[in-house]
Amino acid sequence: MSREGSLTLDRGLALLQAVADSGDQAATISELAVTIGASRAAVYRLLVPLTERGLIWRDGTKVRLGIGVLRLAGQVLPQLREAARPVLRELAEAVGATAHLTVAQGDQAQAVAVVEPSWTHYHVAYRVGSRHSLNAGAAGRAMALRPGGDGWVSSTGELEAGASGVAAPVRGVAGLRASVGVVSLEQFDSSVVGPQVVAAAKKLAEVLRVDA
Repeated sequence: MSREGSLTLDRGLALLQAVADSGDQAATISELAVTIGASRAAVYRLLVPLTERGLIWRDGTKVRLGIGVLRLAGQVLPQLREAARPVLRELAEAVGATAHLTVAQGDQAQAVAVVEPSWTHYHVAYRVGSRHSLNAGAAGRAMALRPGGDGWVSSTGELEAGASGVAAPVRGVAGLRASVGVVSLEQFDSSVVGPQVVAAAKKLAEVLRVDA
């Protein structure tokens, strides 16, 4: 790809991100031009292919995300789930507890991949698609964890009476707010399980970066 083509692609992606960041408030052409550091004419040119592919929807000078973004998003979770499964399987078998990958969806945490251990007599049944507040439970709170310290979050009884969880954030993957964790009806020794969960989160981040 030529330097000019690369620059156009970069600006197109920046424009798409700027439209997404505007949220419920549709951005104007002028606002988008300021945000990406381009002229209004350049923004109009960039909007043409994005609109043709359904990624952008224009209403006069107002710009919103198009329905084509939903089609792309629909392919993300299955691929993410497939990439996470081997890492979660290894973690579930090592800890003897249900392992999960949870992602942020607005102010909610959603389980997108779950693997149960094969050798335990009983374990927590955690459903893919389960949601809860980002502020409740280890999986949600781990996403807000800053670097430093132990690197994991523990919780007991926050989402289900008697259930304990340990989770660590998945760091360094652009556009992804997520955590890897385990949940059990037995109390964890977080000094043992915590490092295992952190290692799994790091391993998944490496897998996702390679696949990207």
